[in-house]
Amino acid sequence: MATTELVSVEEYLNSSFEYDAEYVEGKIVQRTMPQKPHSKMQRDLIRMLCPAGDPLGYEVWPEQRVRTQRTPARYRVPDLCVTHGEPAEDIFIDPPFLCVEILSAGDPAIEVLAKIREYLAFGVAYVWIVDPETGTGEIHSPDGSARVEDGIFRAGEIEVHLGAL
Repeated sequence: MATTELVSVEEYLNSSFEYDAEYVEGKIVQRTMPQKPHSKMQRDLIRMLCPAGDPLGYEVWPEQRVRTQRTPARYRVPDLCVTHGEPAEDIFIDPPFLCVEILSAGDPAIEVLAKIREYLAFGVAYVWIVDPETGTGEIHSPDGSARVEDGIFRAGEIEVHLGAL
């Protein structure tokens, strides 16, 4: 993931990017450009999470900026996040209930691990790492991590079956 020279939070927040970038301690971090498997999985997860979460009061947000730390400033853009209700702010400052990262071919494992740790330290209850090629992945929470081999991803009362794709 390429980074640029140091920029202010205000400059980042007032900039637009072809594919939204993240902001980590003064650096703009370009996210891996998704390809078809990633985009298809993102679409499918939205289609499954909305009916699973709507009756429970959850909202699904694709590629939503989330401030994960105030100082030093960090803004992440999970592939999907799920909140209980609709946040009042345009850039989320409270932890989502769930953050989903869909793997792309160019995602360095160390960066994915850093995001998992950052989301959990911020107070996100669940983090899903999804492999779009296999429908498998991992579920992370403050209680620990679990490998998902059967395609069933859970977060509290929310459950989606990727094996049904």
